[in-house]
Amino acid sequence: MRSCTVNKLVIGGDAPPRIMGVLNVSPESFYHDSYIPTNEIHRKAVEMIEQGADMLDVGARSTAPNAQAISGTEEGNRIDAALKELDGTGFTISVDTMNPWVLDVCLKHEVHAVNDIAGFASDAYARRVAEAGLPAFLMATDYTPGDAVGLEETKALLATIVKRCETAGVDNYVLDPGVGIWTPQRSYDDNWELCRHFDEFLAFDRPLLGAISRKSFIGDLVKREPEDRLPGSLAVTVFLLQKGASVIRTHDVKETFDTIKVCQRMGKQV
Repeated sequence: MRSCTVNKLVIGGDAPPRIMGVLNVSPESFYHDSYIPTNEIHRKAVEMIEQGADMLDVGARSTAPNAQAISGTEEGNRIDAALKELDGTGFTISVDTMNPWVLDVCLKHEVHAVNDIAGFASDAYARRVAEAGLPAFLMATDYTPGDAVGLEETKALLATIVKRCETAGVDNYVLDPGVGIWTPQRSYDDNWELCRHFDEFLAFDRPLLGAISRKSFIGDLVKREPEDRLPGSLAVTVFLLQKGASVIRTHDVKETFDTIKVCQRMGKQV
């Protein structure tokens, strides 16, 4: 597997599984307890790093189904305020945005990667990432985030993303199969299928991101609200690690760190 390097942090290859902690500055988030006010950003970031996060993913706009829409200006203002709190920390930071203008705002700060759930569907966005020399986490998307339905469509769109990266001149990236309910066409069963066959995405020879923290397909199975989905999230995490995930994106850094540590001690190939 080819590796990806983010601020000297090696992902994939022979590197151990990495933890991406979610720093959510969007009050519209599906998981309300994860929202962090600006004046708490620095404290929460330090806490996550001390708990074992390798990098922090800062996002200011909810992409959950039926989430309240906000303007690019509002997203930019929120993420600008959050990143100001992190400047000078030396923490490895990715920015969760698919808006080229918002990305320009982020580039005024110390950021090290982009997390684009639109998978470079925007040529302008891809060009900005290439010009900035940033690594990218890229989700399987055609036009609308998460619009792939089923395993085969997801594979096809990841192949499309590889071509988009070649066109843009970006060669330092991680692929995200996009587990989650992103569009009305996708079912909970579709998400379980992506998880069961996660190792098939290794065919692209790139590190894989497992982003399943407290998502609704888990809630549907265990009949729990986001606040009570941690056990289910950790169970899926173990499975994805065994299937080849190189990065786990999570709201729950401490618990995920312990889960990975136990899996490694048990001799799992993670």
